[in-house]
Amino acid sequence: MNNLIIGVYAIYLVYITIATLYVSHKLFSHSRVFMNTIFNGREMLANATNSLFQMGFFLLSFGAALYMLEEYRAVETYKDFFDMVSTKTGGYTIILGVLMMFNMFMFFRGMKHRNRSAQPEIASQLV
Repeated sequence: MNNLIIGVYAIYLVYITIATLYVSHKLFSHSRVFMNTIFNGREMLANATNSLFQMGFFLLSFGAALYMLEEYRAVETYKDFFDMVSTKTGGYTIILGVLMMFNMFMFFRGMKHRNRSAQPEIASQLV
């Protein structure tokens, strides 16, 4: 039944690749708005920072996924096969969600910091 564990690994690797690329594409295509606002329209700086965030997201997510790849349980039945696939993909989905929420936290933190530093400018313009 070694073929079953190879099947688990194959499904898991395809899943992590597709899920990571999809979440990354959605998150970082929409985060350009945050970055442009945070960096006051300086598009080159916003795009560079967005790319660095995306690279960190890829490294953390794929690193966590590959760390979770090794399995010590035996896969002797199809029930074991589906249990292991669901455990691995579900665990990775949770990690991917946490990483996505962490990135969102960082974007909102940047917005908050920008708004705080922009308030004295607005106040001086009103006077």
